[in-house]
Amino acid sequence: MNATALVLLTCLGAPPEPLTVVKSEPDAALNAKFRLKDGWVGGDGAFSVALSDKRFLWLFSDTWVGTVRDGTRKDVKMVNNTVAVQDGTGADATFAFAVQEGAKGEARAIFTPPDGKGWFWQFAGHVADDTLHVFLPRFEKAGDGAFGFKALDMWLGTVEKPDADPLKWKPKYTKVPFANFDEKRKVSFGSAVLTVGDHAYVYGYEERQTRFFPARKLLVARVAKDKLLSFDAWRFYANGEWKPDMKDATAQIDALATEFSVSYLPGLKRYALVYTENGLSERVVGRFAAAPEGPWSDPVLLYTCPEMKKDKKVFSYAAKAHPHLATGDELVISYVVNAHDLGPVINNAELYWPTFVRVRLK
Repeated sequence: MNATALVLLTCLGAPPEPLTVVKSEPDAALNAKFRLKDGWVGGDGAFSVALSDKRFLWLFSDTWVGTVRDGTRKDVKMVNNTVAVQDGTGADATFAFAVQEGAKGEARAIFTPPDGKGWFWQFAGHVADDTLHVFLPRFEKAGDGAFGFKALDMWLGTVEKPDADPLKWKPKYTKVPFANFDEKRKVSFGSAVLTVGDHAYVYGYEERQTRFFPARKLLVARVAKDKLLSFDAWRFYANGEWKPDMKDATAQIDALATEFSVSYLPGLKRYALVYTENGLSERVVGRFAAAPEGPWSDPVLLYTCPEMKKDKKVFSYAAKAHPHLATGDELVISYVVNAHDLGPVINNAELYWPTFVRVRLK
C-alpha cells in the first residue's frame, strides 16, 4: 500500500492493513543488562522516555531491593517505584539504577503521594522544555495476593531538570481531573505518551467490568507538547474530531491493557500500539495506524511469552515497546512475568524482571 492510499484510507476512517511479523526472538544481551545481583533486583512497569538522543529514563513500579544469590532473592524489600538512567545505545549502553533512601538508609519510593495516602505506581513519561512529566496512578490496599489493591486517582508528577541525579529530584504533583475509577466504569490517561510535531498525544483507556474480566478500550487525547499541566487545553478524540469535553471521547479497539505503548516506526511509516492482550496473557499483540489517533488495524500476534505454558502459577503482563532500542522496521518490547503470591517471586529470581524481545516487521 503506497503512502497516498494509506492517507486516503485514514481520512475515510478505515484502518490500514496490519503489518507482518518477520522474526520474533528474545534479546539475551539486553535482558542481561537488567539482571542485577545487588541493590535493584527486579521491577515491573518498565516505561522508558528519552531525556536526549543519548540519555533515557526508565520508570519502574513495584521494585525489589536487596540481593540475588543462588537464584533466590535475599533480604529484599519492595518499594513502589524506582527509576534507572540509560546512557548511550546499543551494546555499549550503561544503566544506573536509582533507589531512593530515607533518613535511616531504608529504601523508599521516589514518587510519593503528597497527602501520604496510598502509593504511586508509574505510567508513561514525557519530556518538554527540560521538564519531566510522569503519570502516576495512585492505589491503596484492598485485599491480599498479587491483585489486592484498587485505584484511587491519577496524578502528574513534574520534575524540573530531570537530567540531574534522580535521588536529588524534587517532584511536584498535580491531580489529573479526567481520571475516574468508579466500580462500573473507569477512565484513565497516561498509559502512553507520544510527541508528534507540536502535540503530545496522551493515551488512556475506558474500562467496564464484564462477567469474567475487565473490558478495556483505547482513549486518545492531545495537547501542546509543553502544556500537559494546562488541562483545559486538552482535546479528546471523538469520532474523527478533537473535542474539549472528555465525556465526548470515543473508545476504540478492545482487549486492551492498562499499560501499553504507542510509538512510530519510521522505516514502515506506521504508528504501533503494543500491549499484553487483555492485560494478563501470554500474547503480546500490536495494532498499527497511519495517524497517532488511529484508526487502528486488527491485532497482530507479535510474540507468545513462553513462561505461562511452563508454569500455571505465573502470569505475563506489562508489554510495551521502547523505540530508542529499535531500528526503523522493528519493535523492541519488554514484558514482565509475575506470580500470584510473593513467595515464588522471592524464591525464583527468574521472575519479575523486564524481559525483552526483538520483533522485525514488514
